[in-house]
Formats: sequence, structure tokens, C-alpha cells
Amino acid sequence: MRNEVKKTLNNIGIEISADQAVQFEKYYELLIEWNEKINLTRITEKSDVALKHFADSLTLLNYCEVPEGAKVIDVGTGAGFPGIPLKIMRPDIKLTLLDSLNKRLNFLSEVCEQIGIEAELVHARAEDGGQDNKHREKYDVAVSRAVARLNVLSEYCLPYVKVGGVFAAMKGPDLREEFSQAEEAIETLGGQLLSLDEFELENAGERTIVVIEKTAHTPKQFPRQSGKIKSKPL
Repeated sequence: MRNEVKKTLNNIGIEISADQAVQFEKYYELLIEWNEKINLTRITEKSDVALKHFADSLTLLNYCEVPEGAKVIDVGTGAGFPGIPLKIMRPDIKLTLLDSLNKRLNFLSEVCEQIGIEAELVHARAEDGGQDNKHREKYDVAVSRAVARLNVLSEYCLPYVKVGGVFAAMKGPDLREEFSQAEEAIETLGGQLLSLDEFELENAGERTIVVIEKTAHTPKQFPRQSGKIKSKPL
């Protein structure tokens, strides 16, 4: 697995040390072990995990500036993507992993302990965490690989970002129409488009990374409860 990860990351312009390769290998082993007990991922082959989870997560570093020592929150982190790969490559960041399922956080806690990284683990629904003063507008960078449409994802994530910070949404192909439909929502939430980059992840299809700068405080009524976000999206 170490050589697989090194080769795959090298293909996207990222070089890793021997220690980082060991961390990724241990992460993979724990992912497969825990996946037999709880549903973490359908992607389990070494080469596929290296490409579609590890490399895909780290493409963010090619398109989004993450300041030294930044406070980063991964909203709806699931099995730890993209947050844990980012922390492996950027140990300087202060990472928070937020998820609504405690069993996933138990997995992530063991991963952090076994591979030797520190992260704050938060058990909360995204909309509840965004209204909590401990987390609201406290982060330099919020990231998410969630599948929700951009207007919905922005309401979940932008409340975490301090003014001057950014929200990075990692999405699939053909996002320009989705962005145009989300533009008004993003502005309402205090954001504006900083960049939208489309690229091909070799052998894994097209990807888009949208980076939204937080230019104003998010109004207090956002995020709303999940039912309203989904039934009456901005």
C-alpha cells in the first residue's frame, strides 16, 4: 500500500515522506477492518482507496490555499475524507472532524490514535454545530465532500467559517449550472465565489472544487433545521 499511495499521490503532484506513507497504510488497514463492522465505504481495493479517497481528498491542496496553522473543519466527514489525509500532509493545521454518527467518530478516534495525529471530534448534525457558539464562525477553512447540492451544502458549511476564511466544496462534474442556482444562497449566507476549478482525476473522472470566500457574517437564522434546508432550499 505504501508504494501505491506514493505513486498515486505523485501523479497529482504531491510527494510524501516514508512516515506519511506508513500513516496512509495504517489508515487503509483500519478502514478495511472497521468497514466489516460499520458501513464506511464501498471503495475497498488498495488502488481505488489510494486514488478515490486519498488522492481525491488531497487535490484540495492544489486548488485551495490553506494558511499555516489554519483551523480546519471537515463537515460531515464520514470515514475521515478529506480531513485526515489533509492532516497527514499538513500536520500544522488544527483539524476538527464533525459527523452525526458516533460510531464513525469511534473509528476516527482510533485512526487518529494509531497514526499519530491530533483532531477534535465533534458529534453533531451539521446544522446544529453551525448554530453552536463553540463552532460558529470559528474556522479559517471549512471543507466537505458531501453529495448535497451546493446551495444546501453552503447553508450547512458557511456558518462555520469566520469572515475572511473560505468554504471549499469538493464536487463532481458539470457544476457550473448548480453554482449559478446557488449563487444567491451563497450571497445570503455571507459568501462570494473565489474560484471554481474543474479537472480530471486520472482514471476516476471529472472533479470540481468550488472555493467560497466568507465576506460577511452569516445571518443568525442560518443554518435552519435540516427539514427546512431540504424542503425549502435557499
